[in-house]
Amino acid sequence: MRYAIYFTPSIYDPLSVAAASWLGRNVYSGEAPEAPSIAGFSRQELAFHTAVPRRYGFHGTIKAPFRLHSERSEAALLKALMHFASTATPFEIPRMEIARLGEFYGLAPSVPCEQMNHLAAAVVQTFDAFRAPLSDAEIERRDPDRLTASQFSNLHRWGYPYVMDEFRFHMTLTGPIHPSLNARFEHALREFFTPLLNEPLKISSLALFIEPEAGAPLRVHSQHPLGKLSAHRPVGVSARVGTTAISDPPRTAATKAALAARLLQANC
Repeated sequence: MRYAIYFTPSIYDPLSVAAASWLGRNVYSGEAPEAPSIAGFSRQELAFHTAVPRRYGFHGTIKAPFRLHSERSEAALLKALMHFASTATPFEIPRMEIARLGEFYGLAPSVPCEQMNHLAAAVVQTFDAFRAPLSDAEIERRDPDRLTASQFSNLHRWGYPYVMDEFRFHMTLTGPIHPSLNARFEHALREFFTPLLNEPLKISSLALFIEPEAGAPLRVHSQHPLGKLSAHRPVGVSARVGTTAISDPPRTAATKAALAARLLQANC
């Protein structure tokens, strides 16, 4: 069992709906939505090139997957995450865009977001006590010989190379793409996702993800709103503590889902 602290939009957010369709898996339910029709791509080709991010689900890494320390419990982790989230302030990333991320494609802020950098650093530091030390095999899987000095130091100090000054917030949408396919994928991604990127990305919660066993798909265990719960509670509606409800969605969520469906149909 491994845990991770990620950002992912709510289950009914149009971006979540679109990303689940693109990747072929809903990170909340684990179900495979109907695949989109992308001009110039077969469903098999799209499935092949999204296999890597499909396993992890649509997310932005805040604290990478870790095994729980032997002296810590899941209950303690949940309690600490609920408390941490309640003390953090929600914010927005003004604009996300399709970006080339090394060999991959994904969504990234159009300009660096210092609030996200600070949030990520605070999460890494606060929850490091819950992380079991890396095994030799885990270190080797990171191919340490290819890391910079800073990344190598982060790996041994924090369990992951790309934290602190090496952190770059992004939400991966493909596996490695051969340079000869760059133009096709960039065009397809822009056509599919651009209608959903006109509004700022609201960073209003943190999600605890779990990997039940090695190699298994990660899924949302619970979602924790940032700030005091009262700030998220609609007038006259009682809030559910600790986890965003997935069943019995409120009307605003249903409206968002309907909008997402219309956007997806327009892109098909």
